[in-house]
Amino acid sequence: MALKDTFYISHGSPTLSIDESIPARKFLEKWKKDVFEQRPTSILIISGHWDTAVPTVNVIQTINDTIYDFYGFPRPMYQLKYPAPGAPNLAKRVKELLNKSGFNRVAEDEKRGLDHGAWVPLMLMYPEADIPVCQLSVQSNKDGTYHYNLGKALAPLKDEGVLIIGSGSAVHNLRAISHHGSVAPWALEFDNWLKDALLEGRYEDVNHYEQKAPHARKAHPSPDHFYPLHVAIGAAGDDSKAKLIHSSIEHGTLSYASYQFTSNSN
Repeated sequence: MALKDTFYISHGSPTLSIDESIPARKFLEKWKKDVFEQRPTSILIISGHWDTAVPTVNVIQTINDTIYDFYGFPRPMYQLKYPAPGAPNLAKRVKELLNKSGFNRVAEDEKRGLDHGAWVPLMLMYPEADIPVCQLSVQSNKDGTYHYNLGKALAPLKDEGVLIIGSGSAVHNLRAISHHGSVAPWALEFDNWLKDALLEGRYEDVNHYEQKAPHARKAHPSPDHFYPLHVAIGAAGDDSKAKLIHSSIEHGTLSYASYQFTSNSN
């Protein structure tokens, strides 16, 4: 079963896991009904919370551990589990494809489970936790084009029924969040620029967002939550069409904008 779609999901705050008032939670809970009805053979998720010097895949033979990589949140969040099976064969395939495309230093991690950038959205999208999941890291010391090419190398996975998901946040400045007041104008301006660039197919502008986008450094003081988007675009291809599938901003500066990329290739 071949898939034509890749996705970028903004996972926002870890409280998405328990807070039913967050609009993005309702969007993710309706995933299989309203967004993507096909059942993938496995899932490759690229999370902004796994940042390594070289591309790294988790090679888990049994069940993925649930990693609580957040601090000071309500106790119930640390009791949640997402026991999705590992996808060791997919991990090996990812490494093979990356090596073939010139990413010669690809590492394996046989112990690391799923961080909250992976398990929180997946818990809402696929609550049964019965689809094998492999996670791939980002490299914040590289750039958008590098991650686009990383995604491009992974495109053949779609023909094998693998669902490729980038998980980050369209705007991610934790130092600027506010629990009171309206959306910061600069955050909205960046969010709207990104939407227009993607829907108009200006993927090269997104690859070079630091020079092209307004308030780029303020929207992403670190690029780790943005690079999963570039992987998703690259895996979809130059001819893909972008669709905004959710839009909301919490705490003034935290965008949950999420996108679907559909390839026009046969």
